[in-house]
Amino acid sequence: MKIQVKGVGLTKFGELWDKSLFDLSHEAATEAINDSGLTSRDIEAVFVANMLHGKLGSQDQLGAAVASQLNIKGASFRVEGACSSGGLAVHLAIQSLLAGTYKNVLVVGVEKMTDATLSEITSALMGAGSEEERKAGLTFPGLYALMARAHMQKFGTTKNHMASVAVKNHYHASLNEKAQFPFEITEEKVLNSPEICSPFTLFDVSPITDGAGAVVLSSQVGKGVFITGSAVATDTIGLSERASFTELAATKLASGKALKQAGVETSDIKIAEVHDCFTIAEILAMEDLGFCKKGEGGKFIYSKTTRLGGKLPINTSGGLKACGHPVAATGVKQIVEITQQLRGNAGKRQAKGVNAGLAHNIGGSGATAVVHVLQT
Repeated sequence: MKIQVKGVGLTKFGELWDKSLFDLSHEAATEAINDSGLTSRDIEAVFVANMLHGKLGSQDQLGAAVASQLNIKGASFRVEGACSSGGLAVHLAIQSLLAGTYKNVLVVGVEKMTDATLSEITSALMGAGSEEERKAGLTFPGLYALMARAHMQKFGTTKNHMASVAVKNHYHASLNEKAQFPFEITEEKVLNSPEICSPFTLFDVSPITDGAGAVVLSSQVGKGVFITGSAVATDTIGLSERASFTELAATKLASGKALKQAGVETSDIKIAEVHDCFTIAEILAMEDLGFCKKGEGGKFIYSKTTRLGGKLPINTSGGLKACGHPVAATGVKQIVEITQQLRGNAGKRQAKGVNAGLAHNIGGSGATAVVHVLQT
């Protein structure tokens, strides 16, 4: 498969109280269409990724709403898969292109979260959990904390290892003008920040964020950046039903499929955006994607291998942790970041010598995993 990323667009991420969900989607989409060299008349379908607006904004027909705002008369779809909504929308858009149904499509991932109260957001996000988890009063910090404790017990992973994820990603975000938290932090600041859910402190956790990302994809390829692998895998929605708390099996399955489609090995990947909703999630991703051995993810990141200038830069955007996590926009933002890196126009955070990248997007506590491989 070979689908070209013709255009990319991204809003600022953060607490954007002066902008509506439709302001954000229009900004990102217009930027992506302009970047592609196409016009809205050339766009045959719009795929809108969104998780929360039906609950928080009372509008469920977002595909048509966004398309009509952009004066696009073709097909329109809304895609939902919790925090993997963005990746899923990209995947489905690719399938429509491979099938020959369309030639040029737009994917928009958008979320407006900060207008809601904390209790409203927490309740809405737990819509991605199992019924048993909700009845037990669990939240996603609690679920990932269980995984962190299991990993610490089995492999000796430490709070310092997890803190190094936050330190690295805040450093990368300090180079990204679109990031919600564009400033550096220290390991001590992470460890001494207020406890959220043991072993997590405030800086182990991704924030509540507004933002949008957009990409124009095309089967009419020219010179540029291409998506050469796209795969989705599913695990049980509830954590308690899984064989292991120390891996996300869906990540392993999806990455294997995507790499095979692209005709590359893990060792060929030079840069990646991975789903670091909590610091332990990036450690798990390093292992499950095959960048290091199982149990060594904490040490791998602590060694600064994944920092800009290291052998394998991870989350150069700042990741979910520091760039921000407008849930359905995240998977699209990852494609935007890898595309900019492969184009060589990532500015201060540009990695050297990158020609193949990977985007890894997770829904819930690992029930859905989406992996894309991009190449020049």
